[in-house]
Order: sequence, then C-alpha cells, then structure tokens
Amino acid sequence: MIMANQFGKKGWTPERINNLEDKTYLITGGNGGAGFEATRILLSKGAEVVMLNRSATKSEKAVEDLKVMFGADAKISYIEMDLANLASVRKAAEEVNKTVPKIDVLICNAAVAQVAKQEFTVDGFESQLGTNHYGHFLLNNLLFDKIEQSNGRIVVVASEGYKMGIKTIQFDDMNWDKNYEANAVYSQSKLAQMMFAYELQDHIKNANKNVSVYVCHPGASKTSLIKKDAPLITRISWAILAASPLVQSAEKGAYPELMCATEEGLKQNAFYGPTGMNYWTGPVGECKLEPHAVDKEVMSKLWTLSEKETNCKWNF
Repeated sequence: MIMANQFGKKGWTPERINNLEDKTYLITGGNGGAGFEATRILLSKGAEVVMLNRSATKSEKAVEDLKVMFGADAKISYIEMDLANLASVRKAAEEVNKTVPKIDVLICNAAVAQVAKQEFTVDGFESQLGTNHYGHFLLNNLLFDKIEQSNGRIVVVASEGYKMGIKTIQFDDMNWDKNYEANAVYSQSKLAQMMFAYELQDHIKNANKNVSVYVCHPGASKTSLIKKDAPLITRISWAILAASPLVQSAEKGAYPELMCATEEGLKQNAFYGPTGMNYWTGPVGECKLEPHAVDKEVMSKLWTLSEKETNCKWNF
C-alpha cells in the first residue's frame, strides 16, 4: 500500500528548507555520493557543515570543490574518522566536543555495503556490522550531550535492505562465521542501525531528553556504495540497474536525509524515503515500516550487546 504523501504529489524537495545560517550539521561520509550532495545542499542554505570522513585526501578534495562552489568563506570542514575503528571514533568525537561549539543535527550517512568475503574491523567485528552499526552507536553516545544542548536531531540513514536476509539479529553468531553472505550481512547491519534508532527514541522518552531521532533510506541511488568489495554478480546487476530509470541520482538519494535533518513536524516512529515502486525512486515521504524492525525484545538485546561491544554505556 502506498501512503498518501504529506508533501503532495512531488513529495519533499529541498525547496522546503529555510535559511540555515545559524545551524551546524555533522555528517558521516560527507565527501562522496549522497553524503556529498546533502553537504552541498546544506551549505547552499547557509549552514555550517563538519564532515566526519575516513579519507583525508577525499575530504580535502571535497572541501576544495565546495569552496569553489560557495566561496572561500563557505563554512565547511572535516575531521578524520574511521567508523571501522572505535579508537578513531573516540578521537574524532573528542575533537568534535572540543572544537565544534554546537551540533544541531548529526547525520549518520556513511556505510559499507555488500562486502563479498567476510572481513573484520580492527576491533574484530564483521566489517559491515562494525562500520555501519557499532561505529555509529559509539559516535552517537559520545556526541549525545552536545546534541541535546541544542535540542538537536539525529538522522540515521538506513536501507530498504532491512527487509532482506533473516529479518532479525543473529545473536549467536554476530560475525557470521558459519553462514557469511554479503547481502544478508548487509541487511542485518542496516536493520541494526534502525533498531538502534527506534530503541534510542524509547530511551530518550523515558529519560525526558530533548533530542529527536529520525530514520530514512536513500532508495536506489547512483553512489559509490556498490563497489569493488561487492560480489561480481552484484556489481554486474547494479551496473545494469544504474543505467535504467529504476535508479535515481545521488542528489535525489540525499533528499530523505535532508528532509529528516531540516523538516518540522515529522513523526519519529516512522521510516522516510522515496515512495515509488519498491521504494527505490519517486516522491520522498513516509514509507511502510515492517514490524520486525521495531521488535522491542530484539532492540533491547541489541542495545545491551552494543554497549558491551563498544565499551561505552549511555548515561541515561
């Protein structure tokens, strides 16, 4: 069932964003794909953007390109951070807390996808779960107080892939040593991100904190997410799809996270993204949220495990 779009037939577009001159946005993975497009659009509205990126070279190039577009005084900078390394996340968060006066919105945009063969982060986690979920889980924890100081927001960029795979968390083998399969493991990592976001909403409500959390997905967008690490068949299928009207531009892929970062009056216990066929493309609005993504028992168990694995308890 396609829901009626609250933003009309064309759905949400960046034309709805007002002047953002007094706002500061942090974004992970802002130097390429949808993250770069989101950064560009935020800057065009006068915001300050701090990118948290793994590659210094790509980040410097992105900053240079954006200053060409918006002038030498464009409020764009980056802090080096590798989500696949918890020590790097801690170091980056420390720098943010020290040097960035306020955070209005943290956009959790970066991800790795479809890693063909089982790989591990430096902390020993399966690479997709470790990067997409544990890295962001720790980052949100370490920056939460600063986000709350400005009654800010957290935006988690998930994926329609959460509907694939086993549709739950494989607690007895989190690294998928026995049954590794690129798509299923990616699906679990994105489901984990969603469950974190919805569980965080409950914790915030119970503790009377002033932070809003929104969850979205980019649909099928032409970004660098499906790349050399993906299985050959996935790369071939994606190359064919990307040349078709079934896949949209990286800019349009950025619309859902921009909407969640700027629009007033959105529901938190919802899932936003393109609302067309398969939720791949089309007008941006509210999408159907499958019940397995908000299974309270699984969400709570994942939260407890994530605190243990990242060695960082939330202080509420």
